[in-house]
This record gives sequence, C-alpha cells and structure tokens, in this order.
Amino acid sequence: MKKVFASSRLPGDALSRLAQHCELDTWESDSPVPSAILRDRLQGCEGLLCLLTNRIDAELIAACPSLRIVSSMSVGVDHVDLDALTGRGIPLGNTPGVLVDTTADLALALMLAAARRVPEADRFVREGRWDPAAPWHPDMFVGRDLTGATLGIVGLGAIGQAIARRAAGFGMRLLGWNRSPRQVPGVQTLGFEELLAEADFLSVNVALTPDTHNLLGRDAIAGMKPGAVLVNTARGGIVDEQALAEALAEGRLFAAGVDVFSREPVEPDNPLLGLPNVVLAPHIGSASQRTRERMAALAVDNLIAALKGERMPQCVNPEVYASL
Repeated sequence: MKKVFASSRLPGDALSRLAQHCELDTWESDSPVPSAILRDRLQGCEGLLCLLTNRIDAELIAACPSLRIVSSMSVGVDHVDLDALTGRGIPLGNTPGVLVDTTADLALALMLAAARRVPEADRFVREGRWDPAAPWHPDMFVGRDLTGATLGIVGLGAIGQAIARRAAGFGMRLLGWNRSPRQVPGVQTLGFEELLAEADFLSVNVALTPDTHNLLGRDAIAGMKPGAVLVNTARGGIVDEQALAEALAEGRLFAAGVDVFSREPVEPDNPLLGLPNVVLAPHIGSASQRTRERMAALAVDNLIAALKGERMPQCVNPEVYASL
C-alpha cells in the first residue's frame, strides 16, 4: 500500500478518508514538524500532505526520491519550491476557492476594527481607564467611516472581488489594480500609484511572488493618501512592515489591520507590535470551522486523486500532466 505523510492533524474526517487509500503517517503535534524529522518521515513515502508552515524546498525534495505527490492545505504555495517539484514531474495541489468568502469577511472585519479603533477602545475599558468623571466627550475614540469612502483593492482575484462586493454594501467607491488587466463590475481600475494616492482604505489581496515582494514598500507607502487605512490579509512580505510602522507612528497613515507577517509567528521586535493604531491577527483569514474543513477535504481530494493516477481537482502545476 502506498505511504503518505501528513504534517498535521486536520479538521473533519479528511484524514480518515485518506487513510482508506494509503498507509498514513500523521504528525500529531500542534507545532510544525522540524525539517530534519520531515525529511526522515518522508523516506519511502509517495505522498505528502502539508501546511503553509512546512518549508518544502529543493533540498528536501531532492532528499525524498520516492516522493511523487504533494498536496498543501493552503491557497498560497510560496512555502513550496514549485520549480523543483515540477522538474521532478510532481503535481502540487492547493485549496483555492473554498476560503474566498471567509478571508473577505476577515478583511472587512479588520477594516472596520482599525477604522473605528475597536481594539483601542476594548483595551481602554478592560484596563479600567474609563473615567467616571469624564464618561464621554465628542472626540472620544473618533475613527473613520467606511460609508462613502474610497476603497483601493490591490489584486482583483476571487478574494479581491469578494471584498468589493462586501464594500459595495457600505456605499464605498471601489478602485482596483491588478497585475494583469482585469475588469470587475463596479470597480474602476487604475494604475498602481494612482490607486494608492486616491484610496482612503487599501486592501492587499495579491499572491506573494518575486514580483510582489515588498510591493507596498517604502516608496509605495509614502505615496498612499494621507490618513489612509491599510489592511493586509494576503501574505507577509508584500508589505514592508518597517515602512508601515513608521508611517503609522508618524501619523501619515491612520491605522492598519494585519493578519499576515514576513516572519510567522511574529517576532517580539516587530515594529508593529508597539503601535496602538494597528489591529493584529495570527494568520486567521480562513479560520472558520466550515472553511477549514472544506480546505482539508480538498487537500485530501487532491491527494486521493493523485494516488489513483488521476489528475488533481486543483493543481498548481498542471504542466506535469502534459505527457498523460
């Protein structure tokens, strides 16, 4: 029976379904499997089911000669050396589509929380700083309205479009930029710099690639509209965190909502941690029970199909099937 290693327990019944098709070995800890152990556990395995916390680099792939299938429970695959897999003819599965609405919901949640200063107000109450002698005054925790504001969407893929649909319900003016031309109903497309200059709120929704690394770097952040709010639910590394922190600390930007970081878990010296006008979350864009179960199910569906010699339902590098 073919052997498969799963680098994590998964929600729902996904792994029990997978175990019906292979000899399954599962990493039981909540901590990511160390790279050396991952290499050892993959010896003799044809399949790997991994998470975005597992680094699947060229060295690991070369050290696992029996590996012929990889399926990741993620949409983004920047944790995988795609060229190395493709060079070996190994299909890589991912889980697009199923987390679109959940991630778009979180982007709006961060946008609202940052604009209306909800975490600041929450801390104010919890820390006992709500003074009975001054229970309310007109400029207490004054924030920004979404209604009537301009939203700039960087990346008009499925998640960007889902955010646009939600923002339309707030009466926002919708602007968009995409790396390749794309027309979305209700969204006016602009050049990148023009969009930055006009957007009251900026939502980052592109994949992390060499072309988008530090896309929102120091110059781009300096070009944003003064007092804007930036929200990133895409990937760390797209936004220069040091430049963002400086803009927030100096008041050039009003606030930010950040779900993803260049290093995860976030390091103690990350400059965003000490700022009151940033809403931080630990990469929870897809974190609803229903969505995580659907992601796990699709990741397993990809693996089962490949074990049967069939095409994966969702394959990042379909060119590996060219000879079939």
